[in-house]
Amino acid sequence: MAGTSSPEAVKKLLENMQGDLRGLSLECRKKFPPVKEAAESGIIKVKTIAARNTDILAALKENSSEVVQPFLMGCGTKEPKITQLCLAAIQRLMSHEVVSEAAAGNIINMLWQLMENSLEELKLLQTVLVLLTTNTVVHDEALSKAIVLCFRLHFTKDNITNNTAAATVRQVVTVVFERVVAEDERYKDIIDQPVAVQGNSNRRSVSTLKPCAKDAYMLFQDLCQLVNADAPYWLVGMTEMTRTFGLELLESVLNDFPQVFLQHQEFSFLLKERVCPLVIKLFSPNIKFRQGSSTSSSPAPVEKPYFPICMRLLRVVSVLIKQFYSLLVTECEIFLSLLVKFLDADKPQWLRAVAVESIHRLCVQPQLLRSFCQSYDMKQHSTKVFRDIVNALGSFIQSLFLVPSTGNTSATPNQTGSNASGNTGSAQTNPGVLGMGGGATVLPAFEYRGTWIPILNVTVQGSAKATYLEMLDKVEPPTIPEGYAMSVAFHCLLDLVRGITTMIEGELGDTETVTQTTAETTSLPAQSSEQQDSQSLSDQSEKELVSRAVWEEMVNACWCGLLAALSLLLDASTDEAATENILKAELTMAALCGRLGLVTSRDAFITAICKGSLPPHYALTVLNSTTAALSSKSYSIQGQNVQMISPSSESHQQVVAVGQPLALQPQGTVMLTSKNIQCMRTLLNLAHFHGAVLGTSWQLVLATLQHLVWILGLKPSVGGALKPGRAVEGPSTVLTTAVMTDLPSISNMISKLFENSQYLDDVSLHHLINALCSLSLEAMDMAYGNNKEPSLFAVAKLLETGLVNMRRIEILWRPLTGHLLEVCQHPNSRMREWGAEALTSLIKAGLTFRHDPPLSQNQRLQLLLLNPLKELSNISHPDIRIKQLECVLQILQSQGDSLGPGWPLVLGVMGAIQSDQGESLIRTAFQCLQLVVTDFLPTMPCTCLQIVVEVAGSFGLHNQELNISLTSIGLLWNISDYFFQRGEIIEKELNREEAVLQKQAEEKGVVLNRPFHPASPFDCLWLCLYAKLGELCVDPRPAVRKSAGQTLFSTIGAHGTLLQHSTWHTVIWKVLFHLLDRVRESSTTADKEKIESGGGNILIHHSRDTAEKQWAETWVLTLAGVARIFNTRRYLLQPLGDFSQAWDVLLDHIQSAALSKNNEVSLAALKSFQEILQIVSPVRDSEKPETPPAINVSVPLVVGTTTATSLGRSFMRTDSIGERIGRYNGSEPPVITDEIEDLNLWWAAWNSWYRIGSESTRPPITCDKLTFIPSQPFLTALIQIFPALYQHIKTGFSMDDLQKLGVILHGAVSVPISSDASPFILPSYTEAVLTSLQEAVLTALDVLQKAICVGSESMQIMYPAIFDQLLAFVEFSCKPPQYGQLETKHIANAKYNQIQLFAPAEWVALNYVPFAERSLEVVVDLYQKTACHKAVVTEKVLQNIIKTLRIPLSLKYSCPSESTWKLAVSSLLKVLSIGLPVARQHASSGKFDSMWPELANTFEDFLFTKSTPPDNLSIQEFQKNESIDVEVVQLISTEILPYANFIPKEFVGQIMTMLNKGSIHSQSSSFTEAEIDIRMREEFSKVCFETLLQFSFSNKVTTPQEGYISRMALSVLLKRSQDVLHRYIEDERLSGKCPLPRQQVTEIIFVLKAVSTLIDSLKKTQPENVDASTWAQVIALYPTLVECITCSSSEVCSALKEALVPFKDFMHPPASKVQNGES
Repeated sequence: MAGTSSPEAVKKLLENMQGDLRGLSLECRKKFPPVKEAAESGIIKVKTIAARNTDILAALKENSSEVVQPFLMGCGTKEPKITQLCLAAIQRLMSHEVVSEAAAGNIINMLWQLMENSLEELKLLQTVLVLLTTNTVVHDEALSKAIVLCFRLHFTKDNITNNTAAATVRQVVTVVFERVVAEDERYKDIIDQPVAVQGNSNRRSVSTLKPCAKDAYMLFQDLCQLVNADAPYWLVGMTEMTRTFGLELLESVLNDFPQVFLQHQEFSFLLKERVCPLVIKLFSPNIKFRQGSSTSSSPAPVEKPYFPICMRLLRVVSVLIKQFYSLLVTECEIFLSLLVKFLDADKPQWLRAVAVESIHRLCVQPQLLRSFCQSYDMKQHSTKVFRDIVNALGSFIQSLFLVPSTGNTSATPNQTGSNASGNTGSAQTNPGVLGMGGGATVLPAFEYRGTWIPILNVTVQGSAKATYLEMLDKVEPPTIPEGYAMSVAFHCLLDLVRGITTMIEGELGDTETVTQTTAETTSLPAQSSEQQDSQSLSDQSEKELVSRAVWEEMVNACWCGLLAALSLLLDASTDEAATENILKAELTMAALCGRLGLVTSRDAFITAICKGSLPPHYALTVLNSTTAALSSKSYSIQGQNVQMISPSSESHQQVVAVGQPLALQPQGTVMLTSKNIQCMRTLLNLAHFHGAVLGTSWQLVLATLQHLVWILGLKPSVGGALKPGRAVEGPSTVLTTAVMTDLPSISNMISKLFENSQYLDDVSLHHLINALCSLSLEAMDMAYGNNKEPSLFAVAKLLETGLVNMRRIEILWRPLTGHLLEVCQHPNSRMREWGAEALTSLIKAGLTFRHDPPLSQNQRLQLLLLNPLKELSNISHPDIRIKQLECVLQILQSQGDSLGPGWPLVLGVMGAIQSDQGESLIRTAFQCLQLVVTDFLPTMPCTCLQIVVEVAGSFGLHNQELNISLTSIGLLWNISDYFFQRGEIIEKELNREEAVLQKQAEEKGVVLNRPFHPASPFDCLWLCLYAKLGELCVDPRPAVRKSAGQTLFSTIGAHGTLLQHSTWHTVIWKVLFHLLDRVRESSTTADKEKIESGGGNILIHHSRDTAEKQWAETWVLTLAGVARIFNTRRYLLQPLGDFSQAWDVLLDHIQSAALSKNNEVSLAALKSFQEILQIVSPVRDSEKPETPPAINVSVPLVVGTTTATSLGRSFMRTDSIGERIGRYNGSEPPVITDEIEDLNLWWAAWNSWYRIGSESTRPPITCDKLTFIPSQPFLTALIQIFPALYQHIKTGFSMDDLQKLGVILHGAVSVPISSDASPFILPSYTEAVLTSLQEAVLTALDVLQKAICVGSESMQIMYPAIFDQLLAFVEFSCKPPQYGQLETKHIANAKYNQIQLFAPAEWVALNYVPFAERSLEVVVDLYQKTACHKAVVTEKVLQNIIKTLRIPLSLKYSCPSESTWKLAVSSLLKVLSIGLPVARQHASSGKFDSMWPELANTFEDFLFTKSTPPDNLSIQEFQKNESIDVEVVQLISTEILPYANFIPKEFVGQIMTMLNKGSIHSQSSSFTEAEIDIRMREEFSKVCFETLLQFSFSNKVTTPQEGYISRMALSVLLKRSQDVLHRYIEDERLSGKCPLPRQQVTEIIFVLKAVSTLIDSLKKTQPENVDASTWAQVIALYPTLVECITCSSSEVCSALKEALVPFKDFMHPPASKVQNGES
């Protein structure tokens, strides 16, 4: 009360009091003087108290009687205004707690008087309330008087007063009890001395109670008296009372203050002695009443149940049971039995409804239910109350269906809004039809055999929110909406199940919550009940056992009734949510029974769910047997027989799927409703979350699921998960879209279910596996003898279960794989296929799983896992074998590196495939082998390598599939590579193994026997390999031979270094030469018959269409292989002693092969030649590739055409031969052999080369269609051999040899090519590309030239010969060479024979231009280096060069290629710039005399060419060409004319004539008029002219002849100009307005330009060099020029202007003597 005791509040209180008193005295001034006086003395009193005391409030309280007195007197006046003022003042005093006990008594007495006078009734109630609530000063009699006052006011005539009074009474009663609670709180630490109470006999023994408690006791006792219609003991002065109000007050006290009754014996006593008998007495009419029994027949009329009382009684009972059950065990038994009775069908509807509501209140209190069970059901001679409640609910629900509810079925919808869902209970005359018609919305409802009961939304789950128990204002029994009682009863069941299970689960102390039925959340399922049993027995307390007994009793008591009711409701439910709740209840019960190990009840609930999942009357034996056992019991409920109601088939459910039943002979189809699917989901949830407690029920659950899955048409897919599939026969499965969208989640749930098996303990897991195996056996039996689609559910789920339980796979591996192996042998292919799928998936998963310890340390487990794989080899079905091999393949891919001891087993599976077992099997087995060889050789024990070689060899000999044979050879190559890389390791391991074997053999006394014994074990491994390849080298199939041969040579070549040295002799003579002999023999005896086709549609290329040709290829490869080995292993072979013999044999082979009339063979022979000379040429597109082992050749017969082998793009092995040579040469230093012997070897090689070259390039004598002409690649290879060969023999290489070489080079370049091959060799005619052959020829000459350059003097005489050779090539640009008598076509005219594949090709002369041009560049380069060389000077090389260049230069535009003459010009310029100084130097010797005329003619032919430019030449091009001409003239002016003294006069004369001609020769007649001005080679004329002038004037004239030439030239020029101008002026005059011809205009323009140029040139010259007559001639032009001014052409005018301007320099003032301008 801080607020009222603060100084401000106190001050305000005093002011208010004084104000009240003043107001009172004013009011009473006239009529009531005593009151006025009392008021005034009161004011003084208050002032005095305030002045004298510090604690004013305490002082006021002491004197409160006096302070209050004036106000009491005021009330006594009975004047309304005064009374109100006084009551307000009194309330103010109370609220400040300044009223003493005495004053309070006075106030109450005063209030009583007012009450009796019916004054200010509301104010009175307010005052009482303030008095009692603000403090505790009112006790005992005063309190009772105050309470009675309120009761009296409750029964007045005024409604408002009544209601206010009722509220006040309730509040006052509460206050009284709150005081008790507060009092107990105050005294809780003080322990009372217990007062001896004699028994509990005296019912008014309240002496022991404290004051507040005593008041409360008296009050409660009187309330009981009043309700019982007896006189009160304490509430004296009560006049009337209603039973309903009394019951309400009792209920509120019991409900709000249970602790008071439980803590005080006296109160407990009241409960037992007063309240319970009262309740039972008041219940009697309800018990006796039977609805519908005629009253007339009974002797005494039965009092009818009265709704308000009955309902309040039930409320009291609810509170009693809830709060005081422990005190009132016996009484509660009676109450509960009554409640159950009230549910009977012959009780009024409202009574049944209210009773159900009361029972619902109990059902949400599981602890209470548990107490019932302990107190009644578990006692021997007691009523089984708990069982009865559940059964009563069940029979109540059944009665609602079986007995039509009286009176209400067809009543109009209730107007009452009491029904909580807000939708009025729409009951119709024919309820079954509701919602099935047009657009009516379907209400949630239960419907059973025509009875339709709506489900109302009565309450929130878990709370018992009652409707009719709350109708305290109703006097008449309300009309209950249809379906209300059913809905409440339904909620009772649900809450009962939820409560019990939650409680028991909670007490089981488990991690799992039962309500989690959503499929997404995975929780760890509990341990199985068996384990828990053992725990509880061993170490848990007695208490645990007791509570376990209680739980079991509770479940046993309720499960039958629950199941009966829930099954009925499930069948009747038409609402998804309701169905869901029922199923959830059944599921939680099943799980709970399972947890408690109650098998019968567990199976009963599961069976119910299973039956709900399947279509009605579905023949599933497992279920029927279970239900038979159940339905034979019927449960007696209070003498009524309640049967387990069988499902009604005509429930109105939406059909969502139609499918086939899973049966041997399916008859027709079955339909699944949405409810079936809902049940199925529940079943899945059950198995998902409670798998651990299912035990033997797995059989039920899985059988049901299998059937459902079948009906829905789900089929297993990878990993055992189910996916929607097509139904295979019969009418197709029909699914609505609703189900289609559900299917993935259903199949997902089914998979989750099996995934969760990983959390089951071993025992539960075995239950699951056994159930699946027995299902699978049934399915196998059904599938025998027909090839219908079998049910694969069990097999798929065995697989899924195995996969998730890998961590403990050992405990289930044998039963699992044993069963699956049986499935694999089943005659039905689909069944078999899935068996194999499951088995192989499990093996793969088992091997990939990270076991602990890992497989590498647990070999026993590894072999256990692999064993079933080996077992599969005993099954003959090919589809199973394919699966087996695919599995091996995948195991290798994922686990190959950790197989270890499992290798022999795995290799054995591959080796077990025979040749007759079909292509696909062989192919798959081979894939496995490939994988082993590519990836896993390093990881397997070395002793297994021999097995690998044998298996690979055996595949090579399989004749089913060529590609496999070829690829297996490739594998042998890979194996050999591996042996090489890991040689040391393998050798060590094999030697170790050998030692062990040797020791064992000695102990047994036997000789160790293995192939190739004397060699070391490692060498034997190699020899095994060679032996296998050797067999394959002479295989009848050419492709195999080819591949094997290549591999054999590559292997020996690449890895032979590992062999011991002594073995090599054997290898060369026994292996290689022996093989060469066999091959040559087979080649010569091979059949020449044409092979038509290679089987199927394969075309055989003409180069392979006879056996002879095919063997020829083998021979070539063998030769190449031997050559390669000779080359790479030279350092090993040379010391063997008979090397030179072997060398000669080899060269002989090569020569004869090279000269054979077969392009392929001859080319290959050259390759071999290159090999043994240790030459490796760069690979170009146009060359034949090196020959790697043919691993990729699928149809090798088509590959080897002449052009394709020679010209196709090559696929080189990554380690090219060059690299290998480098590798081995690098690692093993070669043995230095005797130089003489070495030289002999090389000269032998040169002789062979010369013989091959001269033979092959000699043109044929006669030419017919079949003439053999060597191919370009062959010639290229031949020429390419020379440079390297030359390096070895250059010391002895003579001029004679050079001649021989020249012949061969010339011959080779002249050979034409076949038109078939030309597209490969020349990409197109327009591109200037050299062929490989031409490059090779130039390279050969280059090598020679470089060697000569650094060589001795004696070698340098070879220079001219080289020039000759090159110049001969240069001529090819204009004159292609001829090859014998062969007629060749120009490349552009050749037709490519693409259609007639086998027609003989045309021969095409090459485009030699690029080659000639390149040769020319080489000539220029070489000449630049060697111009001053003696031999070069002597042999007139410069003259030859000029002579050769004259050919293209004179042809100019007629050259085959424009680039030729341009290059010729630039080359000429370069050569002359170097050669002319040399020539001048040697002028006296006369060595160059014959050169000058040649040069003059060349200039003449070029500058004034006879050939005409092409018509399409652009102006720009023409100007470029003109600039080239200008360059030539410039060369003359800089390099020749200045040195005229050293140059023959005739030559200078020729040059002058030429320049003169150039300066005049201005116009080409071939141009159109429009272009003439540009095409007149003005620049060229100008330069000629300038050169002429410069040469004429600037030099001192040494000979009269020269001066004459230049002077003559000038006068000719001037004369010509004069003529042209005259003619022009004349024509212009005559033509009048008509323009002159374009040509004439152009001519005049040029003349004008020439004049201006001439004057410019003359001015620049030294004056003394120009004679007067020349000047005179120039000036004479002036008048003529002036005459031209009248011309009309603007172009002429501008030229004229330019011509006239320079004349200004001739303008002088007249001298004294006039000259006459004549010469």
